[in-house]
Amino acid sequence: MRVYLALGSNIHPRHEYIARAIRLIDERVGRVVRQSSWIETEPWGFDSANSFINGCIEVDTELSPLDLLDATQEIERQLGRTKKSIDCQYADRTIDIDILLYGDLKIQTPRLTIPHPHIEDREFVKIPLEELRSNN
Repeated sequence: MRVYLALGSNIHPRHEYIARAIRLIDERVGRVVRQSSWIETEPWGFDSANSFINGCIEVDTELSPLDLLDATQEIERQLGRTKKSIDCQYADRTIDIDILLYGDLKIQTPRLTIPHPHIEDREFVKIPLEELRSNN
């Protein structure tokens, strides 16, 4: 299945966290087919002195949506992310991995919503995602 993931980091070394996450995704989730350009952005939804780098990757996976969620959350933990955002309380993070699209599937459960509900609200997601999808 073709999936699109958004990645972001705002804790030094940001580029290294992104690179490590991509390597782990390629090993544990599926083949990373392409990646977007990476953009520097201000934090969204909270104040921080640390800016983000954000982008998207396209991945071929055989994992189910919930297995994909579990795998990406485990990668986040391995790279030092100690807690997920709860009730829109965002904070600085070593790595953030969001599932944006999973083929044409639509899912809405307490654990997972696909397509990601904030794609249109976040230029730092929408622009890199459009970059990948327009080159298909």
